[in-house]
Amino acid sequence: MSLDARLQRLWYGPAWRSLPLWPFAVVFRVAVAVRASLYRSGVLRRLHVDVPVVVVGNITVGGTGKTPVAAWLSRQLTLRGRRVGVVLRGYGGSHRGAPRIVTDGDDAALVGDEALLHARRGAHVVVIGADRVAAARLAHQHGAEVVVCDDGLQHARLARDLEVAVVDACRGLGNGWMLPAGPLREPRSRLEKVHAVVFTQRGGPARPPQTVRGPLSLTARFGPGDAVNLVTGERRPLDRFAGASDLHAVAGIGHPEAFFAGLRGAGLEFTEHALPDHAPLDPARLPFPARATVLMTEKDAVKCTGFGQPQWWWVELDVSLDRDDASRLLATVLERTGLTGAGVTLG
Repeated sequence: MSLDARLQRLWYGPAWRSLPLWPFAVVFRVAVAVRASLYRSGVLRRLHVDVPVVVVGNITVGGTGKTPVAAWLSRQLTLRGRRVGVVLRGYGGSHRGAPRIVTDGDDAALVGDEALLHARRGAHVVVIGADRVAAARLAHQHGAEVVVCDDGLQHARLARDLEVAVVDACRGLGNGWMLPAGPLREPRSRLEKVHAVVFTQRGGPARPPQTVRGPLSLTARFGPGDAVNLVTGERRPLDRFAGASDLHAVAGIGHPEAFFAGLRGAGLEFTEHALPDHAPLDPARLPFPARATVLMTEKDAVKCTGFGQPQWWWVELDVSLDRDDASRLLATVLERTGLTGAGVTLG
């Protein structure tokens, strides 16, 4: 079992299992509190860019669905005729140094899988960089009217107009402890300071971690859509794979089991391959037979450019919000960012 998998079992199991790590969690919590106080007092400065900034992030380590939520929000703003710049770190990619614009023809090994995913979904401009302020400014220079920051809730140096925290409704906040004893990057009280909390529901019972006082709270439901062939682009409903022999499923995301559960919910039987988040797919060392029929996430598919096989498919992730919830979230975004225009268009 990988270190990532062992930590997930520890963090989302009984809290007593993490007791040996409790002293380190206390030190981490103090460090987080000191840093936050330095920003509140002005000792550390928040830097502004010349366009509105919306940050979509989480307070836990591991998959919560922040990238699909950020992509959904980017699409809604694009449908309103806004030029959206998506800014992110570029995790999983080798690029270092100055911010870099990502195109849909880039290599995921260089720019990261999530950045390439956003570029292929049609954002006006996608920029990666460890310095989110410089990345946001570069996005503005290339025409962005609004910046959506995929991750970066803890990147306090970048001033923002609105914060959206994403929480896995099934796993909640795990054992509720700070790193490394638990999955929390910040105390759970941080959720009361953001403008909106999106609980992502991917099957199974929802277990919100607490009643969040203050921010707008809503639920986004994730479910598998059609399968798309990596080579031909053919679309096929998932039920066409029912009864297939030698079917394999691959997920290199923060919470692979969510992907597998969605496929099982569609009635499929398969051999599963859970990979660490952002793990590369090496054609010389594939975790499944090269000629098997394979279903994978879109995030994994962008890493297969140049060696994808005709029997490999990526599965769309359908993101749906109640219409009233979606309208309230978009109205909050428009109010906080000062963006104006016609009525809210949902797509």
